[in-house]
Amino acid sequence: MFRDITLGQYYPEQSIIHRLDPRVKLLGTLVYIITLFIGKSFFVYIPAAVFLVMIIALSRVPVSYVMRGVKPIIPLIIISAAFNIILTPGNDIVSFGIIHITSEGIYMAIFMAVRLFFLITGSSILTLTTTPTALTDGLEKGLRFLIIFKVPVHEIAMMMSIALRFIPILIEETDKIRKAQMARGADFESGNIMKRAKAMIPLLVPLFVSAFRRASDLAMAMEARCYHGSQGRTRMKPLVYKRLDFIAYGIIGAYLATVIIMRACGL
Repeated sequence: MFRDITLGQYYPEQSIIHRLDPRVKLLGTLVYIITLFIGKSFFVYIPAAVFLVMIIALSRVPVSYVMRGVKPIIPLIIISAAFNIILTPGNDIVSFGIIHITSEGIYMAIFMAVRLFFLITGSSILTLTTTPTALTDGLEKGLRFLIIFKVPVHEIAMMMSIALRFIPILIEETDKIRKAQMARGADFESGNIMKRAKAMIPLLVPLFVSAFRRASDLAMAMEARCYHGSQGRTRMKPLVYKRLDFIAYGIIGAYLATVIIMRACGL
């Protein structure tokens, strides 16, 4: 399960999506997430599906690798679908005492499951095609206008980048601790869901110790390299828009306009 989490991992490849400016990819991901919540019917998911398939194809990231990121959220999708089926009022199909399964509930469950699938898959493409350094630079450059409001943009971008970078590291550390405890007789596989969840609790203490140790080592390394935030800081590869980035902005704008027009038409 831990190996299936792809959030925060970078997949090296020489593709069009990888070469895009990180600001373009950040805006594209934000627009994509917003459009998933604009529509009220499955018709809006048609351009969303076409847009997502196009991005995955252009990124050259294997579909199987992208789909790995969906596996950890399958329990969340199932729980969300179950609550929507039971709690959504409407025309009853099956009734068991206080439990009423309605046609509207089934529709809403499928609708929310598809939305979660697109949300996770679309978001994972951002980190799979963007290095942590490029992501930090893109966030800082894209949010630079907030400096006039005394917002520490560089520090916020740095924290978000470090947090994303720590996700795969902590996942790998959790897997190592789990295997070490299994070699000493710990059982994480047998029993019901509650028993297996309780068996995972002993992983938390060594995981937190390892996380704090890594954070301390990172802080010492940054101080040893005289890191003092954005003041006087230069970049080896400054972000400069290219022709490909403007074309990508045009495609993103066309996609957003399509969804807005479909929403205005009641779709």
